[in-house]
Amino acid sequence: MKKLIIFAVVLCVAASAFAGPGADRDSADGPIKIGGIFPLSGGVAVYGIEAQKGIQLAIEEINASGGVLGRQISLISEDDQGNPEISVNAYSKLTVQDGVNIIIGSLTSGCTIAITSRAQAQKVVLVAPAATAPAVTDAGNFIFRACYTDPFQGTVGGAFAAGTLRARRAAVLFDNQNDYSVGLKDNFVRAFQRSGGSVVAQESYVTNDVDFNAQITKIKAANPDVVYLPDYYNTVALIARQLRAQGVNTPIVGADGWDGLTENAGAEVLNGFYSNHYASDSTEPRVVNFVRAFTAKFGTVPNAFSALGYDSMYLIRDAIASAGSTDSEKVRDALARTNGAYLTGNLSFDSSRNPVKSAVIQEIVRGSDGKLTTVYKTTVNP
Repeated sequence: MKKLIIFAVVLCVAASAFAGPGADRDSADGPIKIGGIFPLSGGVAVYGIEAQKGIQLAIEEINASGGVLGRQISLISEDDQGNPEISVNAYSKLTVQDGVNIIIGSLTSGCTIAITSRAQAQKVVLVAPAATAPAVTDAGNFIFRACYTDPFQGTVGGAFAAGTLRARRAAVLFDNQNDYSVGLKDNFVRAFQRSGGSVVAQESYVTNDVDFNAQITKIKAANPDVVYLPDYYNTVALIARQLRAQGVNTPIVGADGWDGLTENAGAEVLNGFYSNHYASDSTEPRVVNFVRAFTAKFGTVPNAFSALGYDSMYLIRDAIASAGSTDSEKVRDALARTNGAYLTGNLSFDSSRNPVKSAVIQEIVRGSDGKLTTVYKTTVNP
């Protein structure tokens, strides 16, 4: 009898190992475990914190309405600090120790790309809320994103500058060590030139630079009527301050990395515009309800990362419901068939699992309380 028991245990262990992290390993009557990898500390923590809040709100709503497949959803979060090496450790912990086969994250492209090949090899469904670099989904068909790509929003920026702002001479200042910044710059330049504009200056810097005056002197001499700054909010705040100090008062245009800028900059970012995934002042009922619920729970107006996190969770909920299972291959196939209305637009996926949806342009203004805020400017369709 002892030998039979030992043999049975060995078989169970072997079966579990064979199943791998991508298999449906949830207890049939327990919560559905969803992994989350976010920068909850470090230089871009605002992205991860806000995305996590959006996911938490979505899970509360889903669980309050009965969950999915009759089961509640549980989020297991890990902080990658915006560091790709830590992202890999977080991924390993979630898949090996916690046994998850569906992960939301990470937020930045570099951190997400660090784990996509592992997720693909192990059949773990990975939904990236805000990683916009084109290469994010290259690892294979288990990798999806809720946000549009850098080429799209770089193109949006160029078309907006030439069309809505009527700019004819553009300068670009970008981080040549950051794929996000470079990709946006390249696509802005192409779109702006296609629209009949001229790029009169292209100046670069390296990550963690704090003095941009030499580049700005050259930009000022080129006499542009718009400046494109494709970077994250903390760097944009520094650059904008130095642009205005040198008397460059033209409109400044950027991308979704600007989200959070109004809390971290002063009046120098006024006359600033950036592409984003949704506008919190939209009158669309779905958005109004989300903003009301988020504000009531967290005491702040949700930004685009909150909305993308919220959409990512609902995309997964809908896919699990459609698949009738938490098996990762079935969830993957159901995700690929997505076609529905979400906070950030009517969303379906192309053959590379990138969403097909619109982008909004937001303008930074001073609100009635004297604080900086954003208002919806226009929508640009794919």
